[in-house]
Amino acid sequence: MGKEQIRQRIESTMVEDGLVETGIPGVQLFRVTESVRCAPAVYEPTLVAIVSGTKEAILDGTSHVYDSSRYLCCAVSLPVEAGTPMASPDDPLLGVQIALDPRMMTELAIEMESAAGILREPRGGPLPQGFALAQWDDAFTDALLRLVQLGDSPIDAAVLGESRLREVFYAVLKGDAGAAAKRAFGLGNEITRVIQHVSDHLDEPITIEDMAAHVGMSRAVFHRRFKEATTMSPIQFVKGIRLNNAAMRMAGGMTVSEAANEVGYASTSQFSREFKRMYGQSPKQWSQTKQPLPAGLL
Repeated sequence: MGKEQIRQRIESTMVEDGLVETGIPGVQLFRVTESVRCAPAVYEPTLVAIVSGTKEAILDGTSHVYDSSRYLCCAVSLPVEAGTPMASPDDPLLGVQIALDPRMMTELAIEMESAAGILREPRGGPLPQGFALAQWDDAFTDALLRLVQLGDSPIDAAVLGESRLREVFYAVLKGDAGAAAKRAFGLGNEITRVIQHVSDHLDEPITIEDMAAHVGMSRAVFHRRFKEATTMSPIQFVKGIRLNNAAMRMAGGMTVSEAANEVGYASTSQFSREFKRMYGQSPKQWSQTKQPLPAGLL
């Protein structure tokens, strides 16, 4: 019932495709009725909860299609290809997109570890991936409904928004995506810190040694843990995050040379070669044929 109420809330709020703010920072409703093929994008730490339709994300060559049975929790920034290949006026994509607040997620993760008596740095064993599809459970559904209902009153949103958002994040940490989220935001979050460092320095040269040194790991240990968390090698990740950021900049109107320079390519020809090798089109060809998702939709 709660999921249906969320859907009704979105339908009553949105009459056109796109995203709308709810009055709670980082929380948006979305609606898409047009089929859009997957295109380069960068998923920031985000929750995407769909109540109608389906969405696709391709991570390191693997397609992940999700709908109202599972929500997406992306706990770290990742280069992906995203689209809405099955959206139509008869089967619209409707849902809620929530930016994961690092401060709130970190506080909750550490509080939960402390309350459970396991306040220590995780050691050994494979790392959960930073990209998870989790089953909707009653706690998540109830918390999300209570959050979106605040949109009816600006005063309620201002006064209760943070506490309701905290409830949603707590439900995520307790649910199927909890292990990945705790690893990203709790103790032992070295890979998250490296990814943030890379994202903040896209226009600068960066090596595996630089990344490993940033978190005090050996090259070999860092390489293994990074791939366990993201499915990609560190070099694959850096290249993907740069090329996808460039693609998004070109979608926003930048020229090929401007976008290449923004993400750290000194040579436009090298950028063009690597872009075509990854996406099968030159940057110019891609810019002419792109069909991006509504601005801001991940």
